[in-house]
Amino acid sequence: MLFLQENISLKPYNTFSIPVKARYFVEIFNEAALEELLTSAVLKENELLVLGGGSNVLFTRDFPGLVLKVSIPGIVQEVLGNEVFVEAGAGVIWNDLVTYCVGHQLAGVENLTLIPGTVGASPIQNIGAYGVELKDVFYSCTGYEIATGEKRVFTYEECHFGYRDSVFKNELKSKYILTAVKFKLSREAVINIQYGAIQTELERRGITAPTIADVSKVVAEIRVSKLPDPSTIGNAGSFFKNPIIEKATLLEIQKSYPDVVNYPLPNNHYKLAAGWLIESCGFKGMVSGETGTWKNQALVLVNHGEATGQEVYSFSEHIIDTVCQKFAITLEREVNIL
Repeated sequence: MLFLQENISLKPYNTFSIPVKARYFVEIFNEAALEELLTSAVLKENELLVLGGGSNVLFTRDFPGLVLKVSIPGIVQEVLGNEVFVEAGAGVIWNDLVTYCVGHQLAGVENLTLIPGTVGASPIQNIGAYGVELKDVFYSCTGYEIATGEKRVFTYEECHFGYRDSVFKNELKSKYILTAVKFKLSREAVINIQYGAIQTELERRGITAPTIADVSKVVAEIRVSKLPDPSTIGNAGSFFKNPIIEKATLLEIQKSYPDVVNYPLPNNHYKLAAGWLIESCGFKGMVSGETGTWKNQALVLVNHGEATGQEVYSFSEHIIDTVCQKFAITLEREVNIL
């Protein structure tokens, strides 16, 4: 039976800790509850917002409809030779899944250690860090169509993954609720330590033949050193995407800024470090009212205590405008604005 609540504060359910309210709120822990909800009048008569960990959203207003928190638990695995398929419920905390996989010596997600949020949000956003994206380990996901209540399994090809993008942010946006994700992992690790400071940190520790546990531990410590803990200061992690540009654009920027941080991609494209662009504009550690950027990473916007969502949004606009004026690059927000 569904437990529907009214006029509920969403402050505990978003990592920015923005104190907005939802007209209706319901939390589900299994597919049967979701099936019941999909036939209910409250869903059919109200705008729907699906929340996982609330780590990739900025609320700028109260939500006038129904907020659904998906908290479906469970992790199971199936072994087929050197390949292992791990399926997790949409409500599983992402880092709990990573810890499970590393603990069972299942390779593929170790670079994604400490990314905030839940498993259910991972394919929607195609989360990524340190040279690895969700799509690199994704096998399939299960979801329910909101309009019909029909259950469907999506293959890799059907998800149309892109950089921080998927079919669920485009053609199928707001049309499905994901309940589980299946990953294809391996017992034979192919260690990826080429991105960011992983290799440097491993060398500093004298680790020449790293395991996936070594990589996970180093990634965790790097992230903790750079990113604030949402339990102590409100934030949603990286607020902006790293812009992808063509080689000609990079060469033009390098004429004035030869030290611009960039990473080569296929087809003569390059990924610029958005944090470097923002920091170069003087924003690192800036405080503006109750918001600002984190002292150790300019890519992260924070709530210093009583910031409103609109205040954070306006500050992000200021960053976008300033970076555009200096580099002729328009930053795109990674965080969803509501």
